[in-house]
Amino acid sequence: MKTAPYKLALLAAALVAPTASIAANAEGHAVAASAEARPLVFADEFDAGTLDRDKWNVVGMDFWVNEEQQAYLDSPDTIRFASDVAGADGGVLVLRPVYRPGVDTREDRKADFISGRINSLGKAEFTYGRIEARIKLTADEGVWPAFWMLGNGRWPDTGEIDIMEYVGETDWIGVALHGPGYSGETPMVNKHFFAEGTDATDWHTYGIEWTKDAILFEVDDQLVYRATRPMIDFYGQWRFDTPKHLILNFALGGIYPFKTSGIAEPYKGLPQATVDRIKAGEVEMYVDWVRAYAPVEDE
Repeated sequence: MKTAPYKLALLAAALVAPTASIAANAEGHAVAASAEARPLVFADEFDAGTLDRDKWNVVGMDFWVNEEQQAYLDSPDTIRFASDVAGADGGVLVLRPVYRPGVDTREDRKADFISGRINSLGKAEFTYGRIEARIKLTADEGVWPAFWMLGNGRWPDTGEIDIMEYVGETDWIGVALHGPGYSGETPMVNKHFFAEGTDATDWHTYGIEWTKDAILFEVDDQLVYRATRPMIDFYGQWRFDTPKHLILNFALGGIYPFKTSGIAEPYKGLPQATVDRIKAGEVEMYVDWVRAYAPVEDE
C-alpha cells in the first residue's frame, strides 16, 4: 500500500499534507511553495484492483476526435490494474491499446484498435490548485497517451489544460493550453526534453500549479513551462477560472503523431513496429496515482 498522507486526509478533512511544489505570484512568476501546508482534495492511488466509479467515468466508442485510430471501450482488456510493476508504490492503473478489428461500431471510423479513457466529469472537478500524477510511458512511436483537463462545456470555449501528452518519442513530452483564439495550432505549447539518463519510459510526476493568473507546468517538481493571463489575453480569452475535470487516456495515431513523424501507413501516425507490439500485448501506460491539492491560501 502507498504511504502518501492522503489516506489520513480522507478520514479527517482538517488534516493537511505538505507538498513540495512551485506556485505563482500575482505576476505569474515562480515562487517557492514547499513550506505550504495544503489540503489534499482528491486522490486515487489505484490500489484496490478495480476502477473506483465514484471517482471516474469510462468513455465509450461513440467518442472520436483528432483522427485517432482507436475506439474507446469499457473493458478489462483496455482498463486494467497491476500490483507488480517495477518502481510503483503499490497498485497501478494500466491503460492499454488492443488490436481488435471488427469491434468498432462507428460506420464512419471502423478502428482496428480499442483502448481506454477515463475522466472525472461530474465527480471530481477543480478550479485552481495543484494537480499531479505519477506516470510511466511506453517507448512506441505513434502512441498518444495523455493526462489532461477539460472545462465542462463546448471546446475550446471552456479551456483545456494538457498536463502531459506524448507521441512515443521518448526524449520529450508536450504541455499545452487551448481556449478561444488559441486552440489547435496554439502558441501556448512547450516540449519538455528529459535530461540525459532518463526519458519518458521512466517514472515521472507530471503536474501543474494553477492560480487565477497563471498555470505552471512541472515535471518531477521542476518548472518546465509557465503560461500567464497576459500571455493568453494577447491571443484570446483566459478560460482558466472555471471548473475542469481530469482525463487519462491512451490514444493511438491521429493528427498529433502524424504531424510529428509524417507516418501515414499502415495507420495515420502509427507505424507497423508499434502495431506489431500492440498485437503482442507489449504497449501499456502505467499510472501510479493521481492527486489534487487545494490552492495556496493567497490564491
